[in-house]
Amino acid sequence: MQKTFSIIKPDAVATGKTGKILSLIEEKGFRIVAMRMAKLSQSQAEGFYAVHAERPFYRSLVTFMTEGPVVLLALEREDAVLKLREVMGATNPANAAEGTVRKLYAESIERNAMHGSDAPETAAVELAYFFNSIELNQL
Repeated sequence: MQKTFSIIKPDAVATGKTGKILSLIEEKGFRIVAMRMAKLSQSQAEGFYAVHAERPFYRSLVTFMTEGPVVLLALEREDAVLKLREVMGATNPANAAEGTVRKLYAESIERNAMHGSDAPETAAVELAYFFNSIELNQL
């Protein structure tokens, strides 16, 4: 079993899509290990997205991710990282496959409903950024 990290972003939370996204995730065989709603501070968002600090979209991404509540998720299943990427769909919803989260619920390439870790190593770092070991080692 593998764990991965995901965020249901402010656009999806604000438009009432959280439940539908969670249902889709569970239907695809994921177990929710830990879940919490939070409103990210500027420093939390900057730290989380620091890998993109030199990219032109960084400031607008930080602003977007702090505009409202998000849902933080620790998820588990076999091949969790790869399978969640498939459930999410392409970053640009115009290119996302039918039935994926982003095809169904994203507004744009930036307001794309959901974040998911892109590699097992990234997942480990991202999980530790938002969850402690007690939360991640539930039954």
